[in-house]
Amino acid sequence: MKSLKQAAWIVGALVTSLIITTACAQTDTSESIKKSIGPKLGTGVVVDSVKKTPYSGLYEVQVGDDIFYTDEKMQYLFVGNVMDMNAHKNLTRIRQESLNTVKFANLPFELAFKQVKGDGKRVIAVFEDPNCGYCKKLRKALQSVDNITIYTFMYDILSDDSAVKSRNVWCAPDPAKAWNDWMVSGIVVPDAPKDCTTSPHEKIMALGSKLHINGTPAIFFPDGTRIPGFVDAAALEEKLNTLK
Repeated sequence: MKSLKQAAWIVGALVTSLIITTACAQTDTSESIKKSIGPKLGTGVVVDSVKKTPYSGLYEVQVGDDIFYTDEKMQYLFVGNVMDMNAHKNLTRIRQESLNTVKFANLPFELAFKQVKGDGKRVIAVFEDPNCGYCKKLRKALQSVDNITIYTFMYDILSDDSAVKSRNVWCAPDPAKAWNDWMVSGIVVPDAPKDCTTSPHEKIMALGSKLHINGTPAIFFPDGTRIPGFVDAAALEEKLNTLK
């Protein structure tokens, strides 16, 4: 009986040791790939992470919002989506969505202006540029969406003029109204008064970079998910209804 217990203990120890050794080997390989693959992808490319996948020995390489795959020797680079044929799932897209989730409650809402429509129970945060055509289309679509609170972060990525327009809005007596006047109706916002010297521009630019926002509009939801780009009112309602 004692020998059986000893044998079981030895087997258990060996299995544990094998698991730890395998995990360490995978970690070492991932770190090695992370250090070496950047220059292969292009000058100045920053690799955020590398991890072993369960897909035929491939390693996932994350660069910002993009995901690539490579083999252990970095001989091949795979660009595209990994599909689970049995479950009919796009595993790459699911992974990208998980990487792009944010803690909505932790967004610095003091850098945004707020608009409440109806009971305001449904909440979104939107990153927009005042010179962005699709942002204007989204803002017009939002006119028909009720019972919503909209936090707008003015993300000035298109031109220096964008920062000027956003500062004028920020310094307006009612920023939400001034923004809608411009984005929906094309009413030019008056120049900011000289005594208004504050603007959240630089902080929002840093925030957008941290969140990997590469274009406008970008819509964030309380569940941490986002929609990059324009959606019409029907699609937005459909998404909001899934959050109830």
